[in-house]
Amino acid sequence: MEASRDVDYLPHDGPLREDVGRLGRLVGLMLAEQGGEAFFERVEAVRQAAIRRRREGEPVAALSGALDDLQTDEAEALARAFATYFQAVNTAERVHRIRRRRDYQREGRAPQPESLLDVLGRLKAEGVGADELLGWLARLWIEPVFTAHPTEAVRRSLLEKEQAIVRALVDGFDPGRTPQERAEDEDRIYMALSTGWQTAEASPVRPTVQDEHHHVGFYLANPIYRIVPALYESLADALQSVYGVATPLPRLLGFASWVGGDMDGNPNVGADTIAASLATQRAHVLEHYVSDVAGLARLLSQTEGRVAVDAQLAARLADYRERFPQAAARIRPRHADMPYRCLLTLIGARLEATGENDHAEGYASPAELLDDLQLIDRSLLAHRGLHAGAYAVRRLIWRVRTFGFHLARLDVRQDSRVHDDALAALLGDDAWPDQPAEERARQLSAYAAGQARFAIGHAEVVTGLYDVFVTLGDARRRYGNDAIGLYVISMARSAADVLAVLALARYGGLVAPVASSRVSPGDETGSSVPLDIAPLFETIDDLVHAPATLQALLGDPVYRAHLQSRGDRQWVMLGYSDSGKDGGTLASRWALQRAQVELLEVAKDVGIRLVFFHGRGGSASRGGGRMAPALMSSPRGSVAGVLRVTEQGEVIHRKYGIRALALRNLEQTASAVLRASLRPREEEPREAAWRERMEVLAAYSRRHYRALVDREGFVDYFRSATPIDVVERMTLGSRPASRRSMRGVQDLRAIPWVFAWTQCRSIITGWYGLGSALEQGAADFGEPGLIEMARDWPFLANALDDVAMVLAKCDLDIAEAFSRLAGDLHAPFFASIGEEFERTRRWLLKLKGDDTLLADNPRLAVSIRLRNPYVDPMSLLTVDLLERWRAGGSQDEALLRALVACVNGVSQGLQNTG
Repeated sequence: MEASRDVDYLPHDGPLREDVGRLGRLVGLMLAEQGGEAFFERVEAVRQAAIRRRREGEPVAALSGALDDLQTDEAEALARAFATYFQAVNTAERVHRIRRRRDYQREGRAPQPESLLDVLGRLKAEGVGADELLGWLARLWIEPVFTAHPTEAVRRSLLEKEQAIVRALVDGFDPGRTPQERAEDEDRIYMALSTGWQTAEASPVRPTVQDEHHHVGFYLANPIYRIVPALYESLADALQSVYGVATPLPRLLGFASWVGGDMDGNPNVGADTIAASLATQRAHVLEHYVSDVAGLARLLSQTEGRVAVDAQLAARLADYRERFPQAAARIRPRHADMPYRCLLTLIGARLEATGENDHAEGYASPAELLDDLQLIDRSLLAHRGLHAGAYAVRRLIWRVRTFGFHLARLDVRQDSRVHDDALAALLGDDAWPDQPAEERARQLSAYAAGQARFAIGHAEVVTGLYDVFVTLGDARRRYGNDAIGLYVISMARSAADVLAVLALARYGGLVAPVASSRVSPGDETGSSVPLDIAPLFETIDDLVHAPATLQALLGDPVYRAHLQSRGDRQWVMLGYSDSGKDGGTLASRWALQRAQVELLEVAKDVGIRLVFFHGRGGSASRGGGRMAPALMSSPRGSVAGVLRVTEQGEVIHRKYGIRALALRNLEQTASAVLRASLRPREEEPREAAWRERMEVLAAYSRRHYRALVDREGFVDYFRSATPIDVVERMTLGSRPASRRSMRGVQDLRAIPWVFAWTQCRSIITGWYGLGSALEQGAADFGEPGLIEMARDWPFLANALDDVAMVLAKCDLDIAEAFSRLAGDLHAPFFASIGEEFERTRRWLLKLKGDDTLLADNPRLAVSIRLRNPYVDPMSLLTVDLLERWRAGGSQDEALLRALVACVNGVSQGLQNTG
């Protein structure tokens, strides 16, 4: 199957064409072997029909006809076959990115765009001196946060098979490989494809929180752990190359996780999962350190008499021999004259002791391990060892500095209403949640300050939260301050919502210092709560009122004292998902932009440093998109050296699944943060007028969007015209798909909401309302004025680029086939969708001055065209199976399995779907 014939590639994509063709041929051979020639011929016939539809404009009915008369097992196999082709295309593109990176790194080439070398060169050309740059590096902090929101639930065994294919393709870069070696490469690929075909894509059992933890751990403890030192080495090389500066670098990178700590709407998460996640992460990172130390011991074979070592190192070795006599006894006599090897062997023994809880001989903190490693580094440098092992020691030093003994900080999240329910029980006041926010804040003040104590509560919600805060206190003592991240309050609407957490934390004994792991409720006045509390502003209205909420919070003397103990730094989380579901994409983006400006002004007025935590998803509907344009279009001063952002679903795999690409992603991110911090976009005198216009445009867009989702019958239409009922039955994650009984759109979580609309190929979540807003805006402000905004204002330009990507992935003919499943609701609702789609597409092209979507992003356009012949049949097959499944009362498990295969396949083909 020569997929490469079906797409117009870019001029330099010859190797990509070859890889796609090679993998396509091997997939075809595998399908014929595993399913038989007749099955392969059916797959090929469907693929050719999909190509004809795209190239020759055949009606969608012709492609549907090629899918007629499929039995359930045949449909599932066909879906899996096309999903296998998606995986092959995805893998080929990822390998091509590695190839392009290597091409740029060859001597004589210009720096790769968005690399550290490129951005530092640009900054220097713009007048940034070495001192200014180093000052900002000291403030830089990048913290990706991995969340348990999978929209692409791939088993770890399949991830490992993909990595095997990547390694075989990368090995093929070597032009000197012999014919026998190339044949062995193909054998490795074919074996991975075949075993992958014989492996179920996901477990039939809904994953537990621990399963989700292991899934995220695959990325943290493998690709990411390995490439972190390379990021610092790249930065050091770029500093030396551009500025001629060689200086020790500060720590500027860390990782966090929500897995095991995100309680919002998930009854499976609580104190026990918090404890288990932290313990598992600690075990993982210590296991890696033990392995790395053993590797260093084998490397550093320097012997006495050939080279000297520092006296301090010799003294440390003697001390460790006494402290770890059993480990010292295991050192072979022939290694006794190797001081580095001997010390590292004993460091390994101490690390193993660290893994045993409360072992007296273990490391009390990562700082003690760093002291040992830095001692070795200094000794090597002092005795001609820079190129005799020092670089390898420094790589481990960077890992320890980055991952500590916790691997990733664990955030905790809970809904503000749960806190109110607990307080109602503790205060014996059922009407507590209904009291005005100002009154609740007034009553909470004494409890938040430690001046009053709650009586012991026995309600389930009280004991659950009490145990959470006790566990956080235990974790802080056991794993150190760095192990605990933010406490995020979902649906935060007032200062009282934040004071509630402060009061409940004291009730659970999370204070500094804490005398024992489980204390009596309450605490002495004057103690502090060692916790950063971040309100999450999610809906449009919450974002509008966020500045007033923050002003009230910072004006509260109790909270102000708490913040002083936290270094006068306040975190605020911004919710891209629910704001988009609430008001549509343009209203959401503008509410987020405006809220950041106004929140920064509030913080500046009271002398507080405000830092943002961006709750972005994978799709453009939920804040997804390229990081550099997103940061450069942010309000001035909103980045200020810090980027904390959620990573979830297929985005984690795309960014971090392969080492070379994980490094490239982190380099791009660091470069974007540096550029947005040191040289944010210049002041624009026209922006004041643009903001006024955007207020009007956002209001138009939201009104049109709400007119659709609030229309009578819309929820029924949504449930009929999308595969949301399949998504709800899929074992994607431990969290329920909806917060409560499904009464309306507001009760559905944003991820399945976006996921379902993406599956039916209309993706209204990413564009609906924009076309009407632009059309009305042109009438109000004039078309030239809108064109000027779209061209010269990074905020609007970036938003339109993201919408263009979404529109390019839409297919209204296929969306109509889904819509017809809604019966009588089809005609009125789909008419609105079709009209708004054409309106949005027309105005987008007009404002950008293009004839086709993605004219300015040919790489993405090729990527989408490459997948279309495989996505389209899967989508139409979903329509057929969905109709049959629902006709049988949604009870046929075989049909459900086939549907799940289709949904997974479309997700892999479209990418950034959730």
